[in-house]
Formats: sequence, structure tokens, C-alpha cells
Amino acid sequence: MLHIKNAEQLLRKQIGEHTDPAKVWEIFKEFSQLDAENEYEKAILFQCGVFDFTGEALFYCGFVRQFAREEGGELEQLHCEFVFEPVQELKDLEAETWYFDSEGDIEDFFKEVESLKEFQKPFEYKPLKINIYQKQT
Repeated sequence: MLHIKNAEQLLRKQIGEHTDPAKVWEIFKEFSQLDAENEYEKAILFQCGVFDFTGEALFYCGFVRQFAREEGGELEQLHCEFVFEPVQELKDLEAETWYFDSEGDIEDFFKEVESLKEFQKPFEYKPLKINIYQKQT
């Protein structure tokens, strides 16, 4: 059973020194299927696009595990995102695809994400860095 407060630490440990986006995706897929304490709905998000979070427009491609807690309806998100130079081939890519365990099979979600050009194209490039962080929303 995954303890939500330890989720970031566990994912970091599982990813270790891996920086290959395809390998990290496989690790994230396994991680995202773990049951978490006091969770009433599991949600997973794939998102990508050019954003200016740091004062510099960069291409972000990331996965999010959202934890919806039973007590108080609090939401917490664990982000695993790759940051890329916004080369021309990536500039027009933008996607946001959600999975909620109340809506279907997670394997179908994974297949859908993996079929997206917005998922495939960034992995042809070397990321500048990987960010892993957890926050309440």
C-alpha cells in the first residue's frame, strides 16, 4: 500500500538515475497502478506543451498521478515531467489526457497515450532535465 506522503520519495527511488523518457514512462506506469492509502479515486494525467513556468519558454512532457483522498476531499499531485528545448517539431504539440479509475481500464489509457504523436515525438529528443515533485492542489 502506497502512503501518499511518501509517494515522491518512492517514485524517485524507482526512477533512480534513469533519464530515458521511455524507461521512466514504464516505471511511472507501474507506479501509477499502486493502491494508495485513503484514496477514493485514482487519476492519471499525460500532458505536454510549451510553457513559460520559469521565465523561459520550454517544452514540457509529463505524467501526473493525482491522489484524491477520502478525508476532506483533498487532492495531491505527483508530477514527473521532462523538460526539452522547444525545437520547431515540438512547438505545436499540446495534449492533456486524463484517466480516472471510475471510467475504465488503465491499460486502455496507457495505449491511448502511447499512440499520441504528442507522446511519441518528444521522446526522439534528449531532455534537458527531469522534474519530480509533489504538491497539494
